[in-house]
Amino acid sequence: MNAGGISRRRVLSTTLGALALGPLAACGANTGASSSENRLRVAFSTSGDRESLDPHTSTLFVDQARSKALFDTLLGYDQDMSPIPRLAESWEPDDTGKRWRIRLREARFHDNKPVTAEDVLYSYRRIADPATGSPAQPQLSGVDFESSKANSDRELVLVLSEPDFTFPTAMGAPATEIVPAGTTDFGKPIGSGPFRFVSFETGESAVFEKFADHWNGAPKPAELEFVSVNEEDARVSALLSGQVHYSHDIGANSVSTVDNDSGARILAAPYSTMQAVAFKVDRPPFNDSRVLRAVLSGVDREALVKVVLNERGKLGNDLFGKGLKYYPDEIPQRERDVDHARGLLREAGAEGLDFELNTSSADPYFEPAANLIAEQLGEIGLKVTPRVGPSETHYSDIKKKGVAGHTRTATLPITSYLSKRLREASVSANYTGYDSSEFNNRYDEAVATPDERKRDELLTEAQRHARDHSGMMVWGFSNWNVGVSKRVSGLRAATPNSTRWARFDEAELG
Repeated sequence: MNAGGISRRRVLSTTLGALALGPLAACGANTGASSSENRLRVAFSTSGDRESLDPHTSTLFVDQARSKALFDTLLGYDQDMSPIPRLAESWEPDDTGKRWRIRLREARFHDNKPVTAEDVLYSYRRIADPATGSPAQPQLSGVDFESSKANSDRELVLVLSEPDFTFPTAMGAPATEIVPAGTTDFGKPIGSGPFRFVSFETGESAVFEKFADHWNGAPKPAELEFVSVNEEDARVSALLSGQVHYSHDIGANSVSTVDNDSGARILAAPYSTMQAVAFKVDRPPFNDSRVLRAVLSGVDREALVKVVLNERGKLGNDLFGKGLKYYPDEIPQRERDVDHARGLLREAGAEGLDFELNTSSADPYFEPAANLIAEQLGEIGLKVTPRVGPSETHYSDIKKKGVAGHTRTATLPITSYLSKRLREASVSANYTGYDSSEFNNRYDEAVATPDERKRDELLTEAQRHARDHSGMMVWGFSNWNVGVSKRVSGLRAATPNSTRWARFDEAELG
């Protein structure tokens, strides 16, 4: 828990006074109503001193939500993850799939300067530079910036090194926000989003004010405040006590608590989050395919959905993106087979093998899932010890340490997930060390074909290989739940990473 955030004890022992900050001084002409009357407070888990308002290095949901408030992207994602316009009003490829012409809408930054094609080129170059450390770097690594150019202030051509008829998904990805050309300092960032910067303190809060000249109209709240609350029960308590109006990431066991409260409600986006364990296939013991297959056969996914998700979820089949375009429904469901799993361990000489399963409170389901998985794998002859680490560094820890760790992925286009999480080149998001030329070739061939049916077939082949060899054991899909005060209207249930998710400019306080 960050020292400056709201602790569970503070939430439970105080009332509105703990967070009821007075009106900001000198909020500016765009502020409108005073903060005490029209400040929307939203609670997220944060990462303390590692936080930044640089949109290109955003990794946590709170980073992405703040970036969405301050900045904008060329494209966004609809609920089914299909691209929809934001700063770009149109985009089209040539016949080769290598040249994309993009037309920008009229939009302005917070300093009243127009958003131009040069701003887009600068932003994309910065994201594609490995030195920036952007999670979106793999999405733009195929752009040939030497050949790409601005035709005018509002039109540019992006040239790709290889054909890619799915490239619009890259332009809508998290951490691809457009910043003014030349920006290197994000201490007081200037963006083109619906809110302008006021203040930011890592591990504490960020306060923004409405930008009345936003291209999509002025936001409804005069002010927006992000508050650090790392523990789920503390976020729920803050919501129910009226200290915040929105509580992000509510687990299944807390849903009924919120639903039964007269002052709050749950907005649930069904089956929006992949729940998984990443087994590292580039090192022992899971570089032995027999051990990996034993684990995949030994886990009871139905029990995990029933117990851990409280039956508020959907069964996983070691594949990402159930219900989305390109998901291969024809692949049979993987069933638990204890005898088969034990036989594989005997064949590998791995009976009695012990390993640690890294987990944390980064997701409300990780720790209970770890305990149940350890019990299930014990029944096939493995000794699994859940190791609870800090939530703030969980994802960097499971990347660098151990052989197995809990992970989750919110809704993304399936092609984005495959390219970012299952290719060796995307080292920042590949948690299992999977590196397969067979997978890479199928994927590259798929995105290079303009024939939609052929692309679907090739992506199915790629996913079939990844399901058996990547080390990503997807046991279920959880609902994405947020808690909202009944004083607030204008917010909708939305899948994470979609344009509607964490879209606070349309929220109204009653």
